[in-house]
Amino acid sequence: MMKQEILIRFCRVVTIILLISSMCGKVGVRPAYADPALPIVSDQGEYVIEVFPQQHKLIVWKLGQKLKTYPVAVGNPATPTPIGEYKVIYKGENWGEAFGPRWLGLNVPWGTYGIHGTNKPHSIGQHLSHGCIRMRNRDVVELFEMVPIGTKVAIYGHVLGDPGRGPRDLAEGDVGGDVQLIQSRLKSAGYYNGVCDGKFRSNTTAALKKFQRDRRLAQNGVVSSKVYEELGLLE
Repeated sequence: MMKQEILIRFCRVVTIILLISSMCGKVGVRPAYADPALPIVSDQGEYVIEVFPQQHKLIVWKLGQKLKTYPVAVGNPATPTPIGEYKVIYKGENWGEAFGPRWLGLNVPWGTYGIHGTNKPHSIGQHLSHGCIRMRNRDVVELFEMVPIGTKVAIYGHVLGDPGRGPRDLAEGDVGGDVQLIQSRLKSAGYYNGVCDGKFRSNTTAALKKFQRDRRLAQNGVVSSKVYEELGLLE
């Protein structure tokens, strides 16, 4: 009787193990769950947007043919428009008076940036925004209706800003492609082990101060022209 009961219990254990194996693929391995990710969109879309901050110009291309050119306002030197290639990942209406009637959000990793309208039409043609690309309201409505989510947006320029002006000083709290570049250089030099996400946080400050100490620079956590030079970014 005792042997029969042990055999029954053993069979139950084996059954449970086999059931878990069939669910997980392997005994002792939990099923993996991932948060939903943004869809990967091909670069070969029908439309492409190009932005030239120095010329305050936005161009829309359709199937390789120039379709429209618009004047725009872009970021000021302290809060520059992010240079690089991005996607339109969100389209919205009426975000507030300052943003005009339409908003096209971009997937910039270090902040919320987009193409939008404005209640300051006099700013068009100038470096006056906080990094976004401003358009006249009638123009952004037209663009909104024209391009779909997933449209590639290429913003041209130097990641360190206008070469004639020189790069901006950086400190904790700043964000941008220039911050990401500094993080990458510090990481390559063995000082930074975080994510190069373009966000200047305390771990970036700590890495920078160690770099400054070893290079006999003022350990103030500020990326100045001397730091740019020591990192090989300025001559």
